[in-house]
Amino acid sequence: MTVSAPRRSSVQRRSSQRHSGRRRPSTRRSVLFIGTTLLAAVAGIAFFAPLWWSFVNSLRPGSETFRYLNPLQWQTFFTLTPTLDNYTALLDTDLSRAILNSLIVSVVTVLAGLAVCATAAFGLSAFRFRGQGLLFSVVILTFLIPFDAIAIPLSDMFRDWNLQNTFVGLILPGIGNGMAIFLLRTFFLAIPEELVEAARLDGLGWWGVFTRIYLPLSRPALIGAGLMLFLFQWQAYVWPLLMGTDREHILGPVALSNLQGQFQVDYGVLFAASMVLVLIPLIIILSFQRYFIQSVTTSGMK
Repeated sequence: MTVSAPRRSSVQRRSSQRHSGRRRPSTRRSVLFIGTTLLAAVAGIAFFAPLWWSFVNSLRPGSETFRYLNPLQWQTFFTLTPTLDNYTALLDTDLSRAILNSLIVSVVTVLAGLAVCATAAFGLSAFRFRGQGLLFSVVILTFLIPFDAIAIPLSDMFRDWNLQNTFVGLILPGIGNGMAIFLLRTFFLAIPEELVEAARLDGLGWWGVFTRIYLPLSRPALIGAGLMLFLFQWQAYVWPLLMGTDREHILGPVALSNLQGQFQVDYGVLFAASMVLVLIPLIIILSFQRYFIQSVTTSGMK
C-alpha cells in the first residue's frame, strides 16, 4: 500500500497535466471567438449607425434633423413621432422618374454587359494566342483607372456622336467592365479542360462550348459580375451628370443632388430620397448574396 500511493499520485498528476493542457487551447479558442465576435459587432454597428440615423431622420421633419446631435442622446437614433410626409413629398419631385430611368439603364447595362464581358472572358481563357497576356493586362488596367478621370474627355466624344441625353449614351460606358471580365475569366479557368476536350471531340463548336458548358457552370460568377455592373451603373454620378441633362434622361443620383436648393435644404426629404435609392440595391444584393459570395470564394479554384 505504501508503494502504490506514490504511483497513483504520479498518475493523477500526469492526467491532470493532460487535462490542463487540453483546457488551455479550448480557453484560448473561446477568448479568440468572443474577441472576434465583439470586434465584428462593433464594426457592424459602426457601419450601420449612419444608415440608421439617416432612416430615422427621413421619418421626422427636416427642422429636427440636427436637433439631437449635440449632445448625443437616445432621440438621436430614435423618434417617437414618425411621419411619412417626407416620402409623400418625393412624389412632387423628379425622383420617381429618375429612379425608373436608373432601373432601365442599370438592367440594360447588366444584360448587355454580361454578354460582352462573358464573351471577352471566354476568349481570354479558352484560347491561346500571341499577345494574350498584354491584352489581359490592358483589361486589368481599365478597372485600375478611376472612371471619373476619363469621364470629361469621353463625354466630349459622345457629344460629337450626338449621344448626349440618350439612354444609349448613358449605358455604353458601363457595358465593358474590366473587373467583371477579370472575375469571369478567373472562374472560367477553373473549368476542367478535359470537359472542353470531350465536348470538342463530340463535335461541339466553340460557341456551343461557351453556351452549353461555360455559362451553365458559371452561374454564380455571372450573378456576381451582374451585381458589379448594376452597382457601377446605379451609383454613378459624374457620367449621368454630364450626359443626362434633361428631365427625360435624369438618373437617381443626379435627381438626389437636385433636391438641395441654393439657399435652403429640406434634409428630411433629402434623407427620404437617399433611403429610397439605398433600399433598391440593398434588396437586390441581399437576394443574391449567396451567389455573390460563392462566385468570389470559388474563383480560381481547380
